[in-house]
Amino acid sequence: MKWRKLGLIYGPDGTLPWALTHAMVPTPYRISREIIRIFFSSCDKHGVARPSYIDVAGDNPTNILYIHDRPLFDIGVPGTFDENGILPCSVAPTPQNQIYMYYAGFELGTKIRYRLLTGLAISQDGGSTFKKTHTTPILERTPYELFIRGGPYCLHDAGHFKLWYVAGSRWEEINKKSSPIYDIRYAESNDGIHWPSEGKTVIPVSKPDEYGFGRPCIIKKPGGGYRMFYSIRRRSLGAYRLGYAESRDGIQWERLDEKLNLDITPGSFDSDTITYAAPLEINGKLYLFYNGNNFGESGFAAAILEDE
Repeated sequence: MKWRKLGLIYGPDGTLPWALTHAMVPTPYRISREIIRIFFSSCDKHGVARPSYIDVAGDNPTNILYIHDRPLFDIGVPGTFDENGILPCSVAPTPQNQIYMYYAGFELGTKIRYRLLTGLAISQDGGSTFKKTHTTPILERTPYELFIRGGPYCLHDAGHFKLWYVAGSRWEEINKKSSPIYDIRYAESNDGIHWPSEGKTVIPVSKPDEYGFGRPCIIKKPGGGYRMFYSIRRRSLGAYRLGYAESRDGIQWERLDEKLNLDITPGSFDSDTITYAAPLEINGKLYLFYNGNNFGESGFAAAILEDE
């Protein structure tokens, strides 16, 4: 693949107390041919993230049309699974003309650094406002996925809600820092709310230098099958790089990481890390929205596919 980087699109200017830094986990959604809505989370002075969005032009995503000036919804009360931050990972339109936002909620730990579980918020107005459905996660801890059940990406496809997410039950010291070990899993649901207690592992941590994956994003291929964009946590780098895979059924995947060909740029905002890439096809073009160093501290950027 040949990509052309378009540069940073948006980062907070530091004037809003709830959004002083970062624009993490960009999650694009097509409002119309003219408008792309990009959901993301920004951090307050304590590093706690809350979700919001901007609108950009469908024919030029570097052209910002609107910046929302408040969070879509707040973190949970102390002791809940999303007490310490929320990351919007997926927005999925439903047959009932609702939009389901699946988000990752952070809860701080003591013996482990944090837990990462999945919550759900629903929009009844096309993606302008969202309301949480539960104060508890819809992907709760289970004996099979004990600490991490997050990074969710959902598609309503062939009459089912299909979810790809990251899950794990183990922590390990890596580069003198306690880190979770987790892989990419798959599950199905009839209503998008109730999910099995264990997903099928579809991309395992199988290479010696890997120990986890960032939020997978999936789009359907025009001729059939699926494409997955995800992030790879590397032991040797202590940072993320992007990965890519293809599948005929969404379950059996062939990793083609080297095919993606989108990497860091020395001296730039993504000089050390490139991560959380999310694709959007619009007006015959494929864009990837992504973060750079320090989990998107400078904001998020985009690239356009120029050649397969």
